[in-house]
Amino acid sequence: MSESNTPRHKHGVKPVLPETSIDDDVVADVALDTADGAMAPSAVPATSQGGRIPHAAGGSVFRQIVTGNAMVSVLSVLLAIVLGGILMAVTNPKVAEAAGYFFAQPGDMLTEVFRPYVALVQGSLFNWAGADAAAQLYPITETLTVSTPLICAGLGVALAFRAGLFNIGAQGQIIFGALFGAYVGFTWHLPFLVHLLVVIVAGLVGGAVWGAVVGLLKARTGAHEVIVTIMLNYIANFLLLFLLTTPAFQRKGSTNPISPFLDQSALFPELLGPQFRLHAGFLLAVVATVFVWWLLNRSTLGFEFRAVGANQSAARTAGINVPRAVILVMAIAGALAGLAGIAQVSGTEKYLSGGVAASIGFDAITVALLGRSTPWGTFFAGLLFGAFRAGGVAMQAQTQTPIDIVLVIQSLIVLFIAAPPLVRAIFGLNPRKKKKAPGGPGSGTVPSGKIESGAATA
Repeated sequence: MSESNTPRHKHGVKPVLPETSIDDDVVADVALDTADGAMAPSAVPATSQGGRIPHAAGGSVFRQIVTGNAMVSVLSVLLAIVLGGILMAVTNPKVAEAAGYFFAQPGDMLTEVFRPYVALVQGSLFNWAGADAAAQLYPITETLTVSTPLICAGLGVALAFRAGLFNIGAQGQIIFGALFGAYVGFTWHLPFLVHLLVVIVAGLVGGAVWGAVVGLLKARTGAHEVIVTIMLNYIANFLLLFLLTTPAFQRKGSTNPISPFLDQSALFPELLGPQFRLHAGFLLAVVATVFVWWLLNRSTLGFEFRAVGANQSAARTAGINVPRAVILVMAIAGALAGLAGIAQVSGTEKYLSGGVAASIGFDAITVALLGRSTPWGTFFAGLLFGAFRAGGVAMQAQTQTPIDIVLVIQSLIVLFIAAPPLVRAIFGLNPRKKKKAPGGPGSGTVPSGKIESGAATA
């Protein structure tokens, strides 16, 4: 190689890297950037010029997978289930009795330990002891039915999270969505498809109005959304209880605070027949998930929401109308929670009552956290929590295990989701762990003077 074609460093100075312990990723990147020491390092590293370039450092992709957010969520659920099982085992007198002769018949104790979770699976996924196909498939249909409002409300909370807003007002937004939709459902008398569509729109409007109030107060006065949503939850709940005692909402001939039944034309169609409670509202939840995914990842408005959530000052400097984005995101989040209310009154309950929202609005916060505020993550987290709810009833009926154990498991999931370093430490998945190895190709140590210019070594 001639001298004129030999790459040289400026002023003929060799770059010398101190001997440090770094990751294999860094070593491979430096080797790629300098042609394995034959050229000078560029001003912009190779890995920054066109995205991440695969290299031969073994195990780095696997390490990224097992230490990623999705894997932490899965491990959090697994850890919570294990601890919940231990709690059920130590509080179950049958387990203690079987432990007395464990070494004689260890299967008895193991059966008692796993029996509650077996019942949970039978009540939420598939009942293999059912008399017929309908009885065997009933649990999974119940899981989907119970999951529907959780998914819709969870999407509303997750969308607000992505915009940097902590929406804990889903409870009130569910109530307003159910209130608007139910009133249209039992007072208006329209053709089937038209009536159902009007009920859905009314529920969306009701939830959006209650959510927009939060966004408006936040944008115009700076009121903290957590305080505002807590207060609005109480207002919505007591307003519902009051209205159910008025002639406009209370069922005629009944002293209970419940509304008339919605017209048949205002109800979601049953997907699998009258023997199951699964209704078309679940399909609407799937559509809502796709919509939120498109909104966040494929629309200009969603980009504005994410920019505001990342840094409001930077978003404002970039020309984004932050107050408008705050109002819009809370309105859309409220509409999604209102859709959960419609799933209750037009699908599951078929009338309006004081417990229409139950604890769905608060469970939706956990669902959004478990789903990492992503649309499909929230969808599958809603399915998981729906399975817990549906299976918890069977678990209590078959094994006399308190259904509160399910709430304990859900709380443990929230705890572990809020502490990813704890989960990684328990499973030994520390993404910042350094590797130390002797110098050499592919090792984690860069010896002093190893990377130098071709001119200096020619």
